[in-house]
Amino acid sequence: MTEQIYLKDSYVKEFDAAVVAHNRELNGLLLERTAFYPGGGGQLPDQGWLRAGEVSYRVKTARRGNVHCVREELPPIGSRVRGELDWERRYKIMRTHTAMHVLCGVVWRDYGASVTGGNMDVLAGRMDFEFERLAPAVVREIEENINLEVVAARAVKIAILPRAQAFEIPDLIRTKINLLPKTISEVRTVEIVGLDLQADGGTHVANTREIGTIRITKTKSKGGINKRIYVEISD
Repeated sequence: MTEQIYLKDSYVKEFDAAVVAHNRELNGLLLERTAFYPGGGGQLPDQGWLRAGEVSYRVKTARRGNVHCVREELPPIGSRVRGELDWERRYKIMRTHTAMHVLCGVVWRDYGASVTGGNMDVLAGRMDFEFERLAPAVVREIEENINLEVVAARAVKIAILPRAQAFEIPDLIRTKINLLPKTISEVRTVEIVGLDLQADGGTHVANTREIGTIRITKTKSKGGINKRIYVEISD
C-alpha cells in the first residue's frame, strides 16, 4: 500500500520515495509514498516534478492507483526520486476546496439544502443544491454569509475514523447520494470547526482565513429543484 501523505498533511510540498513499479500504458510510475493528490470528489489531480539526481521528470498529472504520469522515459524501478508539487497550483486548489465546504456548510445550516453535485477548477468551482427557488436576495445573503465564515478564521481539522464511528455523526454525508463504497473501513472527515463536518478525501487549507474572498458569479437552474451556484475565489 502506498503511503498517501496528503491524507494527513496537505502542506507537504516535497518528499523522497522509491520507484516501485511502472505503468507503461500511461507512461507512469508508482511510488512507495506520495504527496500527489490523484484527483477525485470534484478536485483536480496534482501536477509537479520528480527529480532523480540531475534528471527531472515533469508530472503532468497524478492518477488513481498511485500513478504519476510523466513526459519523459521512466526511471528504473528501485531508483530514488524527490517529489515536488506545483505548490502554487495545489495551494489555490486547497483554497478552492475549502471554499466549497464553506458554501456547503452555510447552505446546509441556513436552508437545509442537500448537495446534488459539484466540481472545482483552480480558484473557481460550482455546486448544485436542492433549492426549489433561488431568488437573487437569497444569493446575496449566501455570498455575505460565506465570506463572514472566511473572516471568522475557523480552524479546519482532519480526522480518520472507523466507518461505524464516522456514520454515527449526523449529516456526515451531505451529497444526496452516499458515494462511499461499502468496502471502505475507515472514513476521513474534514471539519470546519463550528460550521461543517463532512466525509472527504481531498486537500484543504488549515484555516478559513487562507481562502480569500468568495464571489458568487452566477446561478443556473438545472431542472426540477436542482440549482447550480458558481463561485470564484480571489486574494
